[in-house]
Amino acid sequence: MSEKIYCGRGTAARGDPVSTDSETRRYPLYQLYFYLTDECNLACRHCWIAPKYQNATKATSFLPIDLFVSIIREAQPLGLMTVKLTGGEPLLHPQFAEMVDIVKREGLKLVLETNGTLMASEIAEAIASCKNTFVSVSLDGTDATTHEWVRGVPGSYDTACAGVRHLADAGLRPQVIMTVMRRNRDQIGEMVRLAEWLGAGSVKFNLLQPTSRGKQMHHSGEALEIRELIALGQWVERDLAPTTTLNLIYDHPPAFRPLSRMFGDHGDGCSVCGIFSILGVLSDGSYALCGIGESLSEMIFGHARTDRLVDIWEHTPMLGEIRGGLPEKLEGVCGRCLMKGRCLGSCLAQNYYRSGDLWEPYWFCEEAERAGIFPETRKVGRGAGAEEHLGTLVSEPPS
Repeated sequence: MSEKIYCGRGTAARGDPVSTDSETRRYPLYQLYFYLTDECNLACRHCWIAPKYQNATKATSFLPIDLFVSIIREAQPLGLMTVKLTGGEPLLHPQFAEMVDIVKREGLKLVLETNGTLMASEIAEAIASCKNTFVSVSLDGTDATTHEWVRGVPGSYDTACAGVRHLADAGLRPQVIMTVMRRNRDQIGEMVRLAEWLGAGSVKFNLLQPTSRGKQMHHSGEALEIRELIALGQWVERDLAPTTTLNLIYDHPPAFRPLSRMFGDHGDGCSVCGIFSILGVLSDGSYALCGIGESLSEMIFGHARTDRLVDIWEHTPMLGEIRGGLPEKLEGVCGRCLMKGRCLGSCLAQNYYRSGDLWEPYWFCEEAERAGIFPETRKVGRGAGAEEHLGTLVSEPPS
């Protein structure tokens, strides 16, 4: 899925041009997202790419390390600054430690997404030795019953919590990520307290996406309704955030965020799609828009064994269509939204997954407009008053 980056005030979504020896690139390739394996040691019922469940500590299907090195070398002249390791579960890769060493040696920023269950203290220390490291660990409940209902494997709650603690002991301030659903919505406040106790630096509350396994959860009623999601977001930002020193991120589109939270004197920026500066690398060495290539073959653009990265980055038709079309070609409520220049449709991969059309509106915003609760002041040509209207949607906070 086209991933988001959390930017500070004034950060440009498209990025600044990067000069090379021969030219100035309009679209530098700042980040590579390596999906190191298509396997996972958990069986999460909400996963948006549905990796193969592998009840083991080492993957049998994974990205060869020689491709990892060669792709990084090809990407550096294009502007590469950050390497993100994800999956599946990236720590299943049998040469994960060597990959961390390579990232460190090349002086690149390391970003890691993990379920935390395989995070030993020595791995945490190696990760912490890299440049400007950022690690996120998924926790979907504040007790074993809830977390393991979501994650599908007994014992995963204790090992995930231990993983966060190992990272904190190594000097990092990892981010805890919680995907909000009906089963855990009443634990949002408790999750902040748990994250504080474990030594985390931030908590991010993700929306349950209607993609792959998450699509079935939406159909079965495990996903919250749009009014509930908007109310929770308002409660997190207005009421819960002031109770902690941790940075709290509720990942709804910026059209639903108070401007003061984004741009005021104490604003924390906004979440923007990094689609102009990011490319995904799947575990078989294929280049893709992101991990959505595991589900949609048309989102795969070539292979590292046979195609030059510079050709993929500069001449892939779909990438050209995205660069030439965003944000102007966005349709529906996204096309009429005043925040579209920052939000960029929230997630084009998700939008395409739903309809086969890159420019379809984001499901969250479309549902909000259908329910009559999309903020009117965030639409082109609309008057004042919607901020107050949005505020009336806040329900009783979770217990």
